[in-house]
Amino acid sequence: MEYWKELLLLGLLSALGECEAACGLGLQSESGDCVDVDECGDRPCGNNTNCKNTLGSFNCQCEKGYREKSGLVNFTLNGQCQDINECRDGGNICGPNASCSNTLGSYKCLCHFGYTEATNHSGHCTDIDECKEASDKQEELCGADGNCTNSDGSYRCMCSKGFTNYGNERTTCSKLDCDNFNENGSSSPSLGGLAGILSMIRSSCLALSDPSVAGEGKSDGETIFSATEAVVSPGHLDSRDVSGLLGAMENAIMLIGPQLKDGRTKTETTEMDAEIAVQRGQTPPTGPIHLTNDNATLDTDWTTAAGTGSYPGFALAALLSYKNLEISDNRSFSELTGLEKDGVSPSFQVTSTIVSVVVSNPSTQNLSRSVNITLRHLQNITGDVSYICAYWNESGAWSTDGCYQRTSNKTHTECTCSHLSSFAVLVALYDMKHTFGLQLVTKIGLTISLLCLGLCILTFKFCRSIQGTRTTIHLHLCICLFVADLIFLAGISQTEPVGACRFVAAMLHYFFLGVFTWMLLEGVQLYRMVVLVFNATMRPLYLILTGYGTPLIIVIISAIIRPNGYGTDQHCWLSLEDGLIWSFYGPVCFIVILNVFFFIVTVWKLAQKFTSLNPDLTKLHKIKAFTVTAIAQMCILGLMWVFGAFLFQEGTLVAAYIFTILNSLQGALVFIMHCLLSKQVREEYAHFLSCICTSEKKRYSDLTSTNPSNSQSQASRSGEHTGESQI
Repeated sequence: MEYWKELLLLGLLSALGECEAACGLGLQSESGDCVDVDECGDRPCGNNTNCKNTLGSFNCQCEKGYREKSGLVNFTLNGQCQDINECRDGGNICGPNASCSNTLGSYKCLCHFGYTEATNHSGHCTDIDECKEASDKQEELCGADGNCTNSDGSYRCMCSKGFTNYGNERTTCSKLDCDNFNENGSSSPSLGGLAGILSMIRSSCLALSDPSVAGEGKSDGETIFSATEAVVSPGHLDSRDVSGLLGAMENAIMLIGPQLKDGRTKTETTEMDAEIAVQRGQTPPTGPIHLTNDNATLDTDWTTAAGTGSYPGFALAALLSYKNLEISDNRSFSELTGLEKDGVSPSFQVTSTIVSVVVSNPSTQNLSRSVNITLRHLQNITGDVSYICAYWNESGAWSTDGCYQRTSNKTHTECTCSHLSSFAVLVALYDMKHTFGLQLVTKIGLTISLLCLGLCILTFKFCRSIQGTRTTIHLHLCICLFVADLIFLAGISQTEPVGACRFVAAMLHYFFLGVFTWMLLEGVQLYRMVVLVFNATMRPLYLILTGYGTPLIIVIISAIIRPNGYGTDQHCWLSLEDGLIWSFYGPVCFIVILNVFFFIVTVWKLAQKFTSLNPDLTKLHKIKAFTVTAIAQMCILGLMWVFGAFLFQEGTLVAAYIFTILNSLQGALVFIMHCLLSKQVREEYAHFLSCICTSEKKRYSDLTSTNPSNSQSQASRSGEHTGESQI
């Protein structure tokens, strides 16, 4: 840039010709006179500079806050101005009560906390008299029972006797009631260690409220928690002891917490876990609070912890977990009522650690926002149980008022409470004799049903005199019911592993749907027998494709849409929570309605045929018998699943017994109606038993001597029952 300007000047002088020779550099000829050229008009000096014109030339100088890199004060074309770092080069330019911040061409002084910029604009900072400002605003900076004393950059609150700021000089004075730690108060004589803890805390309390009192002085959390181990380590305490211990520890946290310097403090001993969070400031804190240990988690917020009343200058939240504290007094469960099931009152036990939640909010009996406490189960309890969220009330017993279970699984329970205290998860154990009785009825009934269904399957498969479409339907109906009952007996309660449980649920879904599908085919067959006089038979291939393919399609679609709906924590069946159960009850209701329609039409047609001229009474009586047995079978199976709808819900013990009994009757009913009441089948049974009872030699002799008559008899029976075989 500068070089170009020099060439421009030289070119100008060359163009002037004679004037160049007459006037010097930096001058120009005007009316015969040499006049100075103001080079500063073209801003030749660059950024952060000032240009000063001289006769025949100019000078460049750096602006305030900048200096030329080589130290020159005046320069022309080759200088460069750089920022001066006053904070580094100017010494303590802002004074001792401020921090210096460099800027381009200048600097800023930032006053320390407790100081403000001087009114004389000297750049220095002077002390703020917080006490005077609060007095002018008619504010009580230290509270009604504190005296404010100004100091350089801060202030101190001097508390009256009986009040304290917990060692934090800028904190409002709060009242201390050391009588809460009176060892002659509520502690039980049997809990001697608690008296020592109360004495220790009381001495610390008195030292805080009146430093002139001689005593043990302030006790920290480690000392108090270590002393608590001797009290808790015996394990089993009665209700009065527990109330005294929990109350003392909650008051101790309220005494210790405000004295902690760190925002978060964790303490762990062999008997206790504690996490304490403290926030201080002129205004109440906001935001979430998350405290946790191995056995419990607390989720709340600082607004709940601080409360809406007078703000003491700090907010506190603490979570205490007693690892081995056990209550030996069963009267502690006396206030738990309304938990009966099927008329059975449960027994209770504590299944989590006992935890205490402490906050600085003095009004914890009715919180504006509920708190969430997640507790880990100490043991996995099987059977008919219910998990209950409870707190330890003032009368020394467990209560559920204001607390409810939000979620629960095998390992954890999340409780939501509208007040604060000490909490635990209780498990309600119901009398197992009812469960044992139900299991016994289930095993005996299903075993009988399986035996009857096995005999039916063998009969329908190998009894040649009754072969036909209807027998094929009965055979596969019995196969589906046999497999379903077998899986139900062996796997309905095997919830682990989860994959196997889901497979069991899917198989039960499939085979019970198969039973209803084959029952629908039986209704269709009866309808065809009455309405279609000729060609009433159906091809076995079509029957098998319909009987097994339809439920398979339903199960596949259900598994794709809701795979997690198969299997629950209690039983290997369809979940009742996500609507998957309707993939079973929907088709069942549809099949029952269709069968009712087919049976109504069948009965109506039968009535017409009985009143017609020359009716085939033999055939009509057989169809009538078939219809009656099919209707009875549908009623038993349909009624069974009406009670089955309530089988896997709480408080349905009666429905479970009825379902089990009807399920057992299903196999026996099929055997009685389709086998024992059939004349052809009874004859086959008699023939089979006679063959077993007769010696092999005599049997061969009888067969040889009676072969013609047997052949004739068999031919006669075959001709007699041709109609049924076609059916």
